Amino acid sequence: MTRIDPAARIEDGAIIGDDVTIGPFCTVGKDAVIGNGCRLISHVSITGHTSIGAGATIYPFASLGGAPQSFAYRGEPTRLEIGENCTIRESVTMGTGTVGGGGLTKVGDRCFFMACTHVGHDCRVGNDVVMANGAVLGGHCEVGDFVFIGGLSAVHQFTRIGAQAMISGVSGVAADVIPYGFAIGQRAVLEGLNVVGMRRRKFSRERLHNVRDFYQRLFLGPGTFAERFDAVKADAGRDPASAEIAAFIEHDRKRPLCFPVVAPAQAG
Repeated sequence: MTRIDPAARIEDGAIIGDDVTIGPFCTVGKDAVIGNGCRLISHVSITGHTSIGAGATIYPFASLGGAPQSFAYRGEPTRLEIGENCTIRESVTMGTGTVGGGGLTKVGDRCFFMACTHVGHDCRVGNDVVMANGAVLGGHCEVGDFVFIGGLSAVHQFTRIGAQAMISGVSGVAADVIPYGFAIGQRAVLEGLNVVGMRRRKFSRERLHNVRDFYQRLFLGPGTFAERFDAVKADAGRDPASAEIAAFIEHDRKRPLCFPVVAPAQAG
């Protein structure tokens, strides 16, 4: 049974699923869609063309579906889509997309957004992503599945973070982070691989060895990066993770690639 507190305000036209709980002082706009089993604790604002998948829990003062923070936005009916079973903590903000970015901000399933995190306009966030307190994504970012972004980190607009990467807390990410990478720093650099995350995903010792070998030959071997990439690309098929890293590097991008800091003799 759906339960709506008398102090909540639901505009005509909003679609509310079954077994939804909407607490006091929540506001839900006329173009919003709230999936089955969602819980809006209190003081939640859902506006714009926003859809929230089943099973989400949204905490006080979250603001979802507001106008994108973009000078190019002119009031077009752009959208925000949030997947199923997400946890959205206090004061999280997510805007809709812009026409120039495809008109859609999209978040996957089972994501956990801790307090005061922000997902900018036109971002694409995968499944099982965790953003710790105060982490923010600029517009047009792409975040793969199982990514962890540490607290107070900031990701520059148009940056890509590959699947299963980890961003350390208080990092500024202005370059694309490869899948399975671990990045850290005020201007984040690659520190290695997210071995903890790979173990959690049940990587065998052999798989870990293969991916580490691929990473070391790619980033720490002799010659230029282009030469090293050409040399190791043929071996990327040894493991799906290596193949994913290679495909990520070859993909068209708007930001540079995040590299490790290496000694001059290693840099080529």
